[in-house]
Amino acid sequence: MDRTRSHTRRDRPPLLPTLAIAVVVALSGCATPRSVVAPDSDAGAPAARAPAPRAVPPKLPTFDADTQKRILALDPEHITESDVRGTLAAAPAPRIILVHGGVVGTNLLMMSFGRFLAAMGYPGDRIRDPSDQAWSQDPFGSAERIAGEIAWHYEREGVRPMIIGHSQGGIQTVKVLYELNGTFEDPIPVWNAAIDQPEARTWIFDPLSKVKRPVVGLSVSFAAVVGAGGIALAAPPHWIMAPRLHTIPNTVDEFTGFVIAFDLIAWTLPGTHSAAYEHNGTAIVRNVELPASYNHVFVPMTRSLADDPALRDWLNAYVPGRDNGDPPGADEGRATNALFAADVWFSIKKHWCLEAQRLVRAQNPVGEGTLTTRDP
Repeated sequence: MDRTRSHTRRDRPPLLPTLAIAVVVALSGCATPRSVVAPDSDAGAPAARAPAPRAVPPKLPTFDADTQKRILALDPEHITESDVRGTLAAAPAPRIILVHGGVVGTNLLMMSFGRFLAAMGYPGDRIRDPSDQAWSQDPFGSAERIAGEIAWHYEREGVRPMIIGHSQGGIQTVKVLYELNGTFEDPIPVWNAAIDQPEARTWIFDPLSKVKRPVVGLSVSFAAVVGAGGIALAAPPHWIMAPRLHTIPNTVDEFTGFVIAFDLIAWTLPGTHSAAYEHNGTAIVRNVELPASYNHVFVPMTRSLADDPALRDWLNAYVPGRDNGDPPGADEGRATNALFAADVWFSIKKHWCLEAQRLVRAQNPVGEGTLTTRDP
């Protein structure tokens, strides 16, 4: 099989003259190409081919003793804005892969969410794609390619990526977890995200253990989906996920499934549990029901939330499962999608912290009391 041809992000599934395709096109629209570049992008043309496989593990960033202590002193469940900008900013931020929905223009909605995260303090260059500067990926592209890209990022950055999908992008997100699990393809080639090409290997050097390991079996630290399922499963690329969508494999530490209480596209109604997610092993799985007033299409539109000082404080203080009160401006329409944004932002901060602590501990196996700075 020609992997380069079968995995390129710009490929589309063949147009088959079937009634199912007609229904999907009518209800869901055409897919938005992942390679759409934001107007302010300065991305250049990708190189022609991937480099040869690495012979030695890549060097990872090191920290001075004070930074190490501050990172290890953080409480992952209570990360403040000061912690983000004063401590976590000194640590590598995990790559966040956003996957937009299948309706034309939903890439712009995920761009809004990506810019929300950047405005809250997350490094934008850890969200935008390194090859073309796009904020999100195509839900109809190759999930195997994304799995290979996750391995490529982890090897170079020392922190495991996160992945978040909206609507059909949510289906793709869970599909990626199954790819990492080896359900569909094994082995999986490493995918060089800088030039959007596969490398001639199916293994990486684990950046923490310095031991070679296959792509299959890697895990991401956090994944979330919103509005996945329903009519979107009628799209042929996602048929394979119909019996699997709501069962989460072990290739993620923590997973959050968001459903809108009344969502005719994802087929969810208040008080029903048909869209509940569950694990099939070790993953921590949370189910969060969003208000029925939320709109399936526009859930990721969140950029403006970060500009309201009172709302920003509420977003930063939000803790799942606690009585957080109503977000400021809820009665004025200023807090639309705030619950979704707050819950995801909490988990991103948490796993950014946990991955930074994991990296520090791996570089200092002698124990936290005698931290050192050394070249890995």
